[in-house]
Formats: sequence, C-alpha cells, structure tokens
Amino acid sequence: MAEENYDFRKRLLNVHKPERRDHTIRPGKGEIQIDDRWDIIIPKNAGRVLVNAAKDLQDYFFVSMGISVRLKSTCHIGSDWEQDIRKIFLLTGKDSRSLAKGLDTLRSYRMLCTADKVMICGYDDRGAAQGCFYLEDLMNLRCSPILKTGDECRKPLFSPRMVHSGYGLDRFPDSHLNAIAHAGMDAILVFVKDVDLTPTGYLDFNELIYRAAGYGIDVYAYSSLKSSRHPDDTDAEEYYDGTYGRLFQKSPDLKGVVLVGESVEFPSKDPNTSGRPHEENSADGLPTGKPSPGWWPCRDYPQWLNLIKKVIRKHKADADIVFWTYNWGYVDKEHRVELLKNIPTDITLLVTFEMFEKIRTDHVTSTCVDYTLSFEGPGEYFTSEAEIAHERGIRLYTMCNTGGLTWDIGVIPYEPAPYQWMKRYEGLHAARKKWGLSGLMESHHYGWGPSFISELAKWSYWEPSPDSDEICRRIARRDFGEEGEDLALEAWKAWSEGIRYYVSTNEDQYGPFRIGPSYPLVFRADVRIPSVPHAMFGGNRICHTNYRAADNGRSSLFQFRLPVEIARLKKMRECFEHGVDCLEKVYERLPENRKSDAFAMMNLGKFIVNCVKTTIHVKQWYTLKMQLLVETDEKRIGELVDRMTDIGRAEIKNAKDTIPLVEADSRLGWEPSMEYMTDAFHLKWKIRQVTSVMEVELPAYLAALKLNDRRK
Repeated sequence: MAEENYDFRKRLLNVHKPERRDHTIRPGKGEIQIDDRWDIIIPKNAGRVLVNAAKDLQDYFFVSMGISVRLKSTCHIGSDWEQDIRKIFLLTGKDSRSLAKGLDTLRSYRMLCTADKVMICGYDDRGAAQGCFYLEDLMNLRCSPILKTGDECRKPLFSPRMVHSGYGLDRFPDSHLNAIAHAGMDAILVFVKDVDLTPTGYLDFNELIYRAAGYGIDVYAYSSLKSSRHPDDTDAEEYYDGTYGRLFQKSPDLKGVVLVGESVEFPSKDPNTSGRPHEENSADGLPTGKPSPGWWPCRDYPQWLNLIKKVIRKHKADADIVFWTYNWGYVDKEHRVELLKNIPTDITLLVTFEMFEKIRTDHVTSTCVDYTLSFEGPGEYFTSEAEIAHERGIRLYTMCNTGGLTWDIGVIPYEPAPYQWMKRYEGLHAARKKWGLSGLMESHHYGWGPSFISELAKWSYWEPSPDSDEICRRIARRDFGEEGEDLALEAWKAWSEGIRYYVSTNEDQYGPFRIGPSYPLVFRADVRIPSVPHAMFGGNRICHTNYRAADNGRSSLFQFRLPVEIARLKKMRECFEHGVDCLEKVYERLPENRKSDAFAMMNLGKFIVNCVKTTIHVKQWYTLKMQLLVETDEKRIGELVDRMTDIGRAEIKNAKDTIPLVEADSRLGWEPSMEYMTDAFHLKWKIRQVTSVMEVELPAYLAALKLNDRRK
C-alpha cells in the first residue's frame, strides 16, 4: 500500500520495534532469561530521567519482547538489591556509593547481571538511562530477553553528541527525543532567530528544554541572530546584550550556542574583507572582489567573541560557546591559525572533519565540499586547527555527520555504507587520543533518524565495546537471519565501496544529488522546482536547477572533471546495484517480522541507484548542450539533439521508475529544511518538464536551421 506524504513520522513515533523476539532461542550456560515474573525497581525519589527510562524499559519488554513486567519504587533500593530476586534495579551513585564503584564519568554506568537479578547503576540519572538502553541493545542483538551474567562498567567517549531533528525542522516530539537518547546522543540543535523564534516560526524554547531534559538531552541554539554592530561601536555591548544576552536571559537552561561565520557575520574592519554582509557584498551592482566577513578569519573575530561571551555569561556562567570555523576552511592555513592563536581559550572550537580536502582522481583534482562520506577524514583543515586548539588548551568538537547522513544525497534518511562509516569512527577516535576531541555535531539541517548506521556509531562511541566488524555482523544476523547475514554484509560492503566512487562537488551537491531523480534537464528555459513557503530552504535556495560549472580555482576545470566523474559514478551505480541484488536474494526468505525493514533498505538502495543515474544523465546532458551551442555543422547539430533526446527519454524512465519507490516509503524524497522535493508529485513534474524540453524546446532549436541560407 502506498504511503501518504509524512507517513514516515508514524514510524518515528514508535521507539521500540515490535515482535523482535525469536521464541526458539533459549538461555545457555551463564545466561538468564527475563519473563513475566520480573519487576523493574527504581528509587522512590528517582528523577525524571530515570523514571522515563524505567517506563521506557517496561514498554520495551511489552512491545519488543512480549513480556509484561511490573514497575515499582522503593525507599530501600540498596537493601532490596541484597535480598530480592527476579528484579531489575535501576539507581544512581547518590542511591548507593558502593554499587557505583568505578564510575567516574558523566553518563557512565555499571551493569551487574547475576543468576537471578540485574542491577544498573548510573554515575547520574543520564548514566542509568543509558544503562537501560544498553540492556535493550543487548536483547535486540540476541532477539530475546536473555542476558549474560557478568559485571561491566561503560562510559561514553564523546559528549556532547549534537543532532538536528529528523522529524521536521526544529520539531522534537517526545518520541523523537527518546529515540535520540536511545542512540546515545545527549544534545539537540535548534535554529534560533530570536527568543522563541526559529526560521519556521514560534517555538517555546523553555518548554522544549524542559521536555528534552526529561530524556537526558541538552539544547543548543544554532545561531541565526543578526550581528550588525562592530565591537568598537559605542552601543555594541547594549546591542548584543539585547540579542545573545536576552536569549540566555529568557532561556537560562540552554546548554550553549553554535556560532558559524555565514550566520553571525558582523561588520568586520579586517581589510581582507568587504566589511559587508554576503547578501549586500556589491558596489554599484558589481562584486566587491573581497569576501564577506563571514567567509574570512577576520582579525577582529576574537574581539567580537569576547563581547558575545561577556553578554551570554552575564546570564549563564557555564554556557558552552561553540565557534565553528566552517566558512573559512578554504583560506590559507596561516590566516586561520593566526585567528585561532587569539581567540579566547574558555570557549569551544568546532572544526569540520573532512571538508576542504583536495582529492586527486586520475588526472583531475576535486575538493571535498559540504559534507561527504566519500572521504573518511580527517582532512588537513581539521588537523591544522585541531593542533592549535590542543596546543592552546581549547576544547575541541567536530562536525562529523555520524548520525548517518551527509550532503552526498540530499533526500534520503541515511547512507547505508557501514564500512566507510567505520573508517570515520577510527579517524574520530584517533583525533580524540591525539588532540583531545571531545564533542561531535552529528547532523545538520537534514536531521537524524534511527538506522543501523546510527546504531553502529553508538556501539563505537562507548567503552568498552565489541569490534565494529563484529557488531556489524551481529546486526546483519539479527535483521536478515543466519542464512541471510553473509549476503547482507556483501550488500553493505558493495555500498561502502560505491560511496568511495562518489565525487564531492558543488555542482552535484547543489544540483542533481541534492534532490535526485526529480532534478530537471534544462535546455534554454530555466525552471523552478515547486516548493512550499514554510520550507527554510524553499524556493530552490540550495538546489540550482540550471546545471553549470562552479569553477572557483579550488578544483580542476569542470570540462576536465566531467568524464572522470561520469566514469566514477558508473562504478558507484554498479556497486549499489550489486548491493540491491544481494538484498533481493535474501528478501523472499525472510520471516514476515523482518520483511518491512529489509524492504525499506532495499528500496533505499534502489533510490540511490536512481539518484546516481540522474546525475550521470545530467552530466551527459550538460556536455552535449555545451557542444550543441557552439556547433555549426547542421548534421552534427541533428546528431547532438538526437543524443540529448535519448538521454531525456532515459531520464523520464528513471523518474517513472522512482515513483513506486517514494510511494512505498514517504521518507524518500523528503528533507527537513526543504520539505518534499522528490515525491510522486515532483517526479511527475520533472517528467512534464523533460517532455516539454524534448517536444518544444529542442524542435524549436532545430527549426531555426531552416532559416539558414543553404545556397552556396
């Protein structure tokens, strides 16, 4: 049955997957099985986070394992632990110091499993909650309410782990907050234009902060506040106290704020810049020839940062002020480092992990743009800034996208390339050990949603944990059975290889890969993709429909890159097609309770294949169009038009083939900041657009040949 738009949200409202249990599995030596005779016990004075986690665990047993356990509270949890059996005790260090022995990290926990009871003791409430989720993770992998006896302490390796909403831009229902907490993340990002104001309208910040806190989650403001004063201006402090200061005055429980150049640019006096905001960076209608202050590491940014720090910390002394250097990654190292040598040390530096890296492929060079999995990182830009942060003792975070998605393909829920993600995890762990990397930004406005990729990341980001390859295999066995696990792993390896053939370019990330098969084939008449007015990036703001070169001196010229990119994308398509073939072999043999997820993954693979096909067609179309517009041989012109027509027909078929994919899964073709761009409506629009080009524009072009004077 076809889904309606936004039906995917119904799935996001269900945190626990039903009917996970395999009733054929029995406990072995050193294992215990939880059944209906068991209780969950919490302290009488338990806080909101622990109470919510206990209720969640009770719901998990009922929904996923078909077990009804009771939830009780006690005033004597320490002594009850010594006496009772068939109980799961949930507590924190404040309830029992002896049981919390060995816990020294926020959100860490101890899980003690004996022959007849289980104890989860958190360093704090958040730790106890994470221990509950770990219990669920173990049973999910086993597909049974069976646990091994033993005693282990686990701690998180990164905090914060920040994500934007995958439910809708700046929309966080309780179930989504709960799912984010289950994924091991502890912070969310909200776009902020003013107090209680986001790009999509009113949002009660304090209400969201309160609800998020109940799941052990902090809230960061991603700043879109105006910065129209230079720190030297006489009214600068008063002005910024009325913006940043007022934000923290009205919402004192905000954890912090993320500052990125393009959003917070101020009228810098640095002579390397125009001193003008990027939207006004012209004189007499002509470009100034200098970057706007948001795109240069201005020498007076430290002065501005100190002022922002002053007005914020007047209202919240421990606010986490996060300075993201994303916008000037293309600038020479010496200028970036000079800035970082002068910023205050009591703020946080955020550096993108893989961007700006130059990649040599065959005889051409490309530069990694907004954000890609094709290069695992770290890049030279990250390394250079991590070094200076470590040297100066500045807390270091990175934008790494390990929620599961980059901008490689804009309208999918996640990139199913686990072995390439594992390479990124390895790089992040190395950066943690070498430069003290402590926090992660794991998604941007394309949001986060649960997937086996975010599951892998969670396992990797806690210590101790099994090897990632082992976890990957166990997930494959859980989701595809023992008979299907090898084929599933083969599919994932093929997809991981495929993403490495992807070439990260501005032309594609702001072009066909932004929206996939609904992307138009433009000849002469430019078009605008239909969009809704409430989309933050509506009106085609981040999707350029008239495909063209974006040569800027940072990569080889487009005409040299095109054949290389086409060849690589053909290999990428082959890899993803092979992965789909593997899953199709498995699918029919799966039991009914596993088929829906397998179908969704297979569907996602097919959608990615079609996105690759579109991008190949667009590149071929562009090449022919450029040839056509300078060709003077009439016969050759006819041949070029015929080839363009063939591509148009192939792309119409590709769009038609994509319609059942998006109808089967309403999450495909949607992205939070753009809303729907590749649903059935947009694909049918694209078919009409290409048909019009082939039936109207190209024939009109050929008709002009008749006006030539053929007399010699």
